[in-house]
Amino acid sequence: MRPMVARAAGLSAVCAAALWFACVAPAPEPAAPVGPEAVAGWEMVDLSHAYGPDTLYWPTDTRGFQLDTLAEGDTPGGYFYATKEFATAEHGGTHLDAPYHFSRGGDDVAQIPLSRLIAPGVVVDVTAKTAEDPDYRVSAADFEAWERNHGAIPAGAAVLIRTGWAARWPDALAYLGDDTPGSVSNLHFPGLAEDGMRLLAAREVGLVGMDTASVDYGPSQDFIVHQVGGAAGIPNLENVGDLSVLPETGFLLIALPMKIEGGTGAPARIVALIPPG
Repeated sequence: MRPMVARAAGLSAVCAAALWFACVAPAPEPAAPVGPEAVAGWEMVDLSHAYGPDTLYWPTDTRGFQLDTLAEGDTPGGYFYATKEFATAEHGGTHLDAPYHFSRGGDDVAQIPLSRLIAPGVVVDVTAKTAEDPDYRVSAADFEAWERNHGAIPAGAAVLIRTGWAARWPDALAYLGDDTPGSVSNLHFPGLAEDGMRLLAAREVGLVGMDTASVDYGPSQDFIVHQVGGAAGIPNLENVGDLSVLPETGFLLIALPMKIEGGTGAPARIVALIPPG
């Protein structure tokens, strides 16, 4: 009987302790709901150009965007039905360049981590300089000047560069500097300088975007900025929309490309979320 009594006493002690903990220990706080209400009041800014007949592509892609209607109208069942098919090159309109675009073994579009595509954003405004020089290249000095006002560019940040070129879309001559189909010999628009991309790579940024046709400036022949960024695993956003309403810091960027397995690039919908105040 003694072992049974001992076990009973032990169980009573455990039960008493559990009862005490349940009565005295504070209950855990319920999890806060996560949903649309979490960003209620945030301003949502669409930074994407729509795809259509006026979409601009790299001049060597002369096919452009194709949208064909397969069916549209009332069915025998009495309801409306429409379906279409589209065709597009990877690198046209508002799109993302995967590191694989210029880096052997780099991430393709489907492999890019979401942490690079959804990230705190910063805007570096160089419109005063591009207004004087359409071939301006954004240098390390430009980023260092931004950092003197805002602190170091955070690791993992999405860095957007505002040149003002989005206002020229979709005028090919104004936007690209030349509207000769198939020719890339006389392009003129701003881009990044090699030392600018190397600084961003050293800061370990997550993403780089520009409101121009390429992160390399128009006359580039070696696309060194693509090479440096691709080697560092940094995706690019090109043909980004109007950045003028964004603050220089303090917003969230969401840039989600079509998830193409093996893709070197893909169309992207880019949205900035700006919190109140």
